[in-house]
Amino acid sequence: MQKTLRDIAEFLGGRIIGKEDVIIENIRPLDKAGSSDITFIASRKHQKRLAETKAAAVIVNAPLPASGKNLLIVADPYAAFGKLMALYYPPNHGYEGISKDAVIEEGAVVSSGATVFPGVYIGRGAKIARGVVLYPGVFIGRDSVVGEDSLLYANVSVYHECIIGKRVILHSGVVVGSDGFGFAAPGAGNIKIPQTGFVQIDDDVEIGANTTIDRATISQEKTWIGRNVKIDNLVQIAHNIVIGENSIITAQVGIAGSTRLGKSVIIGGQAAIAGHINIGDYVMIAAGSGIHRDINSGQVVAGSPQLPHRQWLKVEACRNKLPEMRTTLAELKRKVELLQEQLNKKPK
Repeated sequence: MQKTLRDIAEFLGGRIIGKEDVIIENIRPLDKAGSSDITFIASRKHQKRLAETKAAAVIVNAPLPASGKNLLIVADPYAAFGKLMALYYPPNHGYEGISKDAVIEEGAVVSSGATVFPGVYIGRGAKIARGVVLYPGVFIGRDSVVGEDSLLYANVSVYHECIIGKRVILHSGVVVGSDGFGFAAPGAGNIKIPQTGFVQIDDDVEIGANTTIDRATISQEKTWIGRNVKIDNLVQIAHNIVIGENSIITAQVGIAGSTRLGKSVIIGGQAAIAGHINIGDYVMIAAGSGIHRDINSGQVVAGSPQLPHRQWLKVEACRNKLPEMRTTLAELKRKVELLQEQLNKKPK
């Protein structure tokens, strides 16, 4: 693809300092960009490398001293980079149409504008909208819905009666609508509680490989992933969870049943969140945290069990000193015992 810097500025809504008619053929890192490439600087620590790059143009967030460099000024260079990548490298699935080697049960409705690879299975009553792409090995259960322009990579499983919104991306191995972990008399009878609810995933959600989302326990109830939520690989979302719009959940997080997350919550990797708690809007949870109680909106927490982030930092600052503190405490205890013995020997 070839575009002028002027074209790119119009696309990104940016302002040019330098030549507007320079041709951009590719997008490359700062240190590898050449005379027909565009690159970006999103961090102040990389600004000193601006003079070294051979790029035809550099996306930045403010005018910078750069003699002879063509600059494109935008509010957020990293976001602009993402939009430009999508423009220059649109997805190419390498297949079009509905394969005769897909299994589509009677009563399923598949748009003629969908792409269905060989080896896909679509159950009765399911609805597949225009622009959907289903890779080999995808299973769509009965009466489930997949909205326009959604992309399901190989071996995604969507159980029965689940709802997938528009422009949703499910990476390989994602399971939507599996049974929640519900058993009576645990450790004794282990009596299974049937899971009869469903999962709803709203528009513009992306879910990483091998993440699992359980259906709600009771009919007409749902596990609900809100609009524009982004979930990383290997995340467990249990039954009846609600995740508010724009939230971010990174890899290996586990969230137990019936917990509710507000909007724009950010959770670091390997955090564990107990069930039946409420997490407010704009909460940030550090990686590896163990969350056992409600968190009010706007809070930042860390540690296991959870602590306010500033308090956790103070605790962590003491951790390396614990052996020294233990030795000191033992010495003080010995001195106090000796002093007590001396006091006891004095005549009353």
